[in-house]
Amino acid sequence: MRKALVVGIDFYQTNRVLYGCANDARSVASALETHGDGSINFGVNLRTATKAEEAITRRQLKNDVTELFADDSEIALLYFAGHGYVEDAGGYLCTSEIESGDDGLALSEVLTLARRSKAKNTIIVLDSCHSGVAGDLPDQDTAELSEGMTILTAATTRQIAQEAAGSGVFTTLFVDALNGAASNLVGEITPGSVYTHIDQSLGPWKQRPVFKTNVKQFVSLRKVAPPISLLDLKQIATLFPTPKFDFPLDPAYEPELRGRPEGAPPPDPAKNAVFAILQKYNRLNLLVPVDAPHMWHAAIESKACRLTTLGEHYRQMVADKLI
Repeated sequence: MRKALVVGIDFYQTNRVLYGCANDARSVASALETHGDGSINFGVNLRTATKAEEAITRRQLKNDVTELFADDSEIALLYFAGHGYVEDAGGYLCTSEIESGDDGLALSEVLTLARRSKAKNTIIVLDSCHSGVAGDLPDQDTAELSEGMTILTAATTRQIAQEAAGSGVFTTLFVDALNGAASNLVGEITPGSVYTHIDQSLGPWKQRPVFKTNVKQFVSLRKVAPPISLLDLKQIATLFPTPKFDFPLDPAYEPELRGRPEGAPPPDPAKNAVFAILQKYNRLNLLVPVDAPHMWHAAIESKACRLTTLGEHYRQMVADKLI
């Protein structure tokens, strides 16, 4: 069982009204509800407030968070987009009725509920100002996270969460990551790969995402179509039986007839099939031609190809039967 509470608050009674949080929440909910193939992923409880009639109060939000973390689900994920507030005592998620910020839902309360949860994995994703304070101990530069807990925030403790084109900069990248930009070669998207995608997409002078985790192994948030078939990927350990192995090529591997040197052997269908897989590896940065600018030249000139560091990583995973 995988549960997600997704909250987006635009409407505030006395604070500045926001305009993209509800839409951001809807985008996140849509991405989490199903895997890339349409199969069910998370059971999502979507809460949005765009007008007074939809106002979300502190009590309502706390009740929803309490329910989210109440059972032993595989993953309990909280996403919040809205105003955030920080003071020396800690941070707060600002609900629709807040007046001073510290009358919102304290992040310490959220973390307490998450720490007490029987869920195997608790994940908290915050697109709000000052959200990087989540999990920090007061007056200390350390975080207190129970095992299985991960926190991903849009900005540091002192930073503002930026918006662009009616959406949060952070959430736009978060949704892109869930939709496949952060997948590995078997189509799995983890909190770590999501953070890496967001981190690499934001320059050093922009808001900085914050990632805190205490897990033994990352859980998959979503599955999408992998960029290479599992059957082709698993051949990597057969084609490259040892580390730093150079796979020898010759003109028979290249199916094209143009540009072949005189006397070169004709294309060999069996070798062409292998070469097609090698070219897929090359496009995914799993291997590179040796002493040749392209795979075509490596074949025509009877050179070789060799796994990259990433390729060696996947070769070893296949060899160890981890894929």
